[in-house]
Amino acid sequence: MALRGVRVLELAGLAPGPFCGMVLADFGAQVVRVDRPGAPGDVSHLSRGKRSLVLDLKRPRGAAVLRRLCARADVLLEPFRAGVMEKLQLGPETLLQENPKLIYARLSGFGHSGRFSHVAGHDINYLALSGVLSKMGPSGENPYPPLNLLADFGGGGLMCALGIVLALFARTHSGKGQVVDANMVEGAAYLSSFLWKTQGEGLWDQPRGQNLLDGGAPFYTTYRTADAEFMAVGAIESQFYQLLLDGLGLKSDELPSQMSVKDWPEMKKKFADVFAKKTKAEWCRIFDGTDACVTPVLTFEEAPHHGHNRDQGSFITDEEQCWSPRPAPRLSGTSAIPSAKRDPFTGEHSEEILREFGFSEEEIHQLRAEKIIESKKPKANL
Repeated sequence: MALRGVRVLELAGLAPGPFCGMVLADFGAQVVRVDRPGAPGDVSHLSRGKRSLVLDLKRPRGAAVLRRLCARADVLLEPFRAGVMEKLQLGPETLLQENPKLIYARLSGFGHSGRFSHVAGHDINYLALSGVLSKMGPSGENPYPPLNLLADFGGGGLMCALGIVLALFARTHSGKGQVVDANMVEGAAYLSSFLWKTQGEGLWDQPRGQNLLDGGAPFYTTYRTADAEFMAVGAIESQFYQLLLDGLGLKSDELPSQMSVKDWPEMKKKFADVFAKKTKAEWCRIFDGTDACVTPVLTFEEAPHHGHNRDQGSFITDEEQCWSPRPAPRLSGTSAIPSAKRDPFTGEHSEEILREFGFSEEEIHQLRAEKIIESKKPKANL
């Protein structure tokens, strides 16, 4: 795998950090999740392929243990607000001085400078500050976020993973580590570069929800079917639009021009009436295999079993037969091999991790006695 042999220390946090660590683990990195004492584990359920070490970083001895681990690690991933790691004497200046090859990855909401760097926030706040949230939501309603996918996972976890891989690649030439400062406001804004670059180009001239790509166009939206399911339509190009009309049984010479924006609301009503006359399965039989750009809106229960996704092997199961998406992208020579094992219990691997990083049995015993570390082995099922 592409990241085989890369040692990553992931300080436990909420969804963006665990997702970043899971991506690295899926592609071969040895990821250790450093949990807090008493923590319930990864509530985001994104610890596939990782091991867990419970370590009390608030005590000087615990912080010293992490410094020692970082001296032999390739990557440290920390998810805290500005100043938290510095208070623990674990800032990048300290750790990079002790290990100049370390990739010190900081994943935060607002970044480590600026007036909001010390305040709390969530995906919706980062998305709002990036400008992207203002573009989302139907016409006449409040803006609303697409779950917490864009800022937390796209602009946060995935951008941070990219930064780590770039820093690892740069290290192959320079021999030096560096700080990766990934924050979700800038990450979400960067993901929206197309929106910024196309301002004034006619794509976003109408109010929110009334434009070509935000649900305003009758040929780029979703429609309810006779069985209360949905079909997604994305027939932008004229040749694809004609195939859409053919499938719907409509004639172009009896309709307004495709790009007549003033007629879009009425055309949407006409399309909606037609889609409502057949079930989702019936529409699939009409449009599957065509270039009309019409596809079913699949539920999580349906997606793994759809013919195309089965052909691709796009979803995988773990040892408990729970579905999840296969890691992407696919690499022909060093593809990801995601673990099928259950997520680690907190502290399940504390002692073996410390041994691997050079701690003696006496040191491990003392750390456990002082409750600097915790070791929790799973109980055998007899």
